[in-house]
Amino acid sequence: MPWVEPKPGPGPEQKPKLTKRDSATGPQWYQESQESESEGKQPPPGPLAPPKPPEPSGPPASEQDDAPLPEGDDAPPRPSMLDDAPRLPLELDDAPLPEEETPEPTAICRHRHRCHTDCLEGLLSRAFQWLGWQVGAHPWIFLLAPLMLTAALGTGFLYLPKDKEEDLEEHYTPVGSPAKAERRFVQGHFTTNDSYRFSASRRSTEANFVSLLVVSYSDSLLDPATFAEVSKLDGAVQDLHVAREKGSQIEYQQVCARYRALCVPPNPILYAWQVNKTLNLSSISFPAYNHGGHPLYLTGFFGGYILGGSLGMGQLLLRAKAMRLLYYLKTEDPEYDVQSKQWLTHLLDQFTNIKNILALKKIEVVHFTSLSRQLEFEATSVTVIPVFHLAYILIILFAVTSCFRFDCIRNKMCVAAFGVISAFLAVVSGFGLLLHIGVPFVIIVANSPFLILGVGVDDMFIMISAWHKTNLADDIRERMSNVYSKAAVSITITTITNILALYTGIMSSFRSVRCFCIYTGTTLLFCYFYNITCFGAFMALDGKREVVCLCWLKKADPKWSSFKKFCCFPFGSVPDEHGTDIHPMSLFFRDYFGPFLTRSESKYFVVFIYVLYIISSIYGCFHVQEGLDLRNLASDDSYITPYFNVEENYFSDYGPRVMVIVTKKVDYWDKDVRQKLENCIKIFEKNVYVDKNLTEFWLDAYVQYLKGNSQDPNEKNTFMNNIPDFLSNFPNFQHDINISSSNEIISSRGFIQTTDVSSSAKKKILLFQ
Repeated sequence: MPWVEPKPGPGPEQKPKLTKRDSATGPQWYQESQESESEGKQPPPGPLAPPKPPEPSGPPASEQDDAPLPEGDDAPPRPSMLDDAPRLPLELDDAPLPEEETPEPTAICRHRHRCHTDCLEGLLSRAFQWLGWQVGAHPWIFLLAPLMLTAALGTGFLYLPKDKEEDLEEHYTPVGSPAKAERRFVQGHFTTNDSYRFSASRRSTEANFVSLLVVSYSDSLLDPATFAEVSKLDGAVQDLHVAREKGSQIEYQQVCARYRALCVPPNPILYAWQVNKTLNLSSISFPAYNHGGHPLYLTGFFGGYILGGSLGMGQLLLRAKAMRLLYYLKTEDPEYDVQSKQWLTHLLDQFTNIKNILALKKIEVVHFTSLSRQLEFEATSVTVIPVFHLAYILIILFAVTSCFRFDCIRNKMCVAAFGVISAFLAVVSGFGLLLHIGVPFVIIVANSPFLILGVGVDDMFIMISAWHKTNLADDIRERMSNVYSKAAVSITITTITNILALYTGIMSSFRSVRCFCIYTGTTLLFCYFYNITCFGAFMALDGKREVVCLCWLKKADPKWSSFKKFCCFPFGSVPDEHGTDIHPMSLFFRDYFGPFLTRSESKYFVVFIYVLYIISSIYGCFHVQEGLDLRNLASDDSYITPYFNVEENYFSDYGPRVMVIVTKKVDYWDKDVRQKLENCIKIFEKNVYVDKNLTEFWLDAYVQYLKGNSQDPNEKNTFMNNIPDFLSNFPNFQHDINISSSNEIISSRGFIQTTDVSSSAKKKILLFQ
């Protein structure tokens, strides 16, 4: 056993302690004295400085080398490999320890290297330790600077668009989608005219319109009495006018889309009945009806029908539960487009009054317009603002309640409330900066503050929890340094992952998703910055309040001691200034939930629940429904919700008419070319979601027209020279053929009718079959 030179034992107030510290080469033992606590606090090293190695105790090495060694019996053992290890002084008690219980120095291998895996965490911890010291030393600077920055960036809300309509198609459809390129081709090669020859199926963009769905209270509305009530509703709509300045008015007849000299009828059968009240409603064929030698396509105009035997161009319409009235308005001319939208807005405001005045008894009416999506979407965003205020109030109440203590010193109610305010400041700063830059503000960005609030409050609780674990008697700078070294690292890592995940969304093909990710990611960055500066500074100031309160309570005043204790600690004793505070919830998880979770039965149960969770998640992934239901974009009490319910129940059999476009110049007079085009149309007609009986193609009608006039469709001059006469007799095809100035057909188009494509999955199958 090596000889250890005894030293005089220190007094009770200076009793040395033997402590163990880890170094890069292994555990080492050092002697510490309580005297170090009385020395002044020194700030931690800079954010990138490595930890300072401990200074060795005892005389310098040079003096140890020069000192003579005792000889004889008093000579100590010769130095060995262990002499490099620190020598251990023994604590002297009243009675000496037995020789076999005397602790011996431990041999330490100084050449042992360990792999460090906390390089990043250690670097961040030292950096935030330094930052926490600075925040504790200068709290007012870190508090006021973010407030001034928020005030400056908040001026960006002056650029928030108010009266500007949001383009739903631009923001909520993919950028560079094939559909947009195809529409540009249609707009460049085919013309329309909604002031003289309007055709809804031939438009490449949505026109201004009003859609009324009429549902009969009886089994069928195909009777004169019900048609009379529907006709009364139609008259009330067409008589509606908008009063303008200087006594002028906007009437329906001014803004309606026209076919030749008349407004396009809202329903062809209703218009035929209004012209001829003796029309037999029990002899109508569906889906096509021959009226006076002109075919009328009734798809989309009647719903909830029952068909009978074959009749004319379709089947006998025995019963129809619902009817659609479509009022198309002028859209192409900018001046008429503005007037049409004013008339639509007035109709939406007056529609409830119209129904009340008419007192309809046989039918129920729901309505929808081309402006409804935009208006209801904006109305939904407006309803978010009161909810936003309520959410902040509830979060403040929750945070205040969670941080409430009966101990007035460690009570953190004000700190919790300011943590929620800090998240609000981050929203103002982030949104204001991006509005200054000019990033578009879309409607869905209004939901971003809820996400920011959740993240900000979570970081706040982490920092408050770390503060409660510090010593109440320590200096504020040291306490803040400890808080930042423990809490700010986890906050930083989680914030980086959240911001990276959101900024990844900038690569999305949807402009709305891009804007949402930019706003949310930038605001999260401000939230993190304000948490480690503004909120930390407020927490440091509250720490000074703790010191003042503690000093006031310790002040010797027998007269007021009971009153102080009752006011500040009504349910407990004065807290230990050298101890830490443990939240009751932490005690629950430590003393109850933790031991419960480590039991064998609990482990099996948790694994079972997790397996069920994985199975249900996989099952849900295979049943995800694509598409967007417009009912989910509007409020629950919106008028468009019953409209889409009725449309889904009664008008889901037939979908939109689809254009089939020939984009290149071909020899239409060539029989083989016509056969190829016919085969192409038949391929489309073989699709299960296409009704082949409702295909409309000008080439088929033109060939029959030439053959009916004893003309040869295979001869070029005959084919090209008779097109003007054909279009004068069949004006519907006038906008389906694009003929150049050199008398060449550049492009042409036909139409197919889709069926049973109400869901997004079926529409996808239709496009990719």
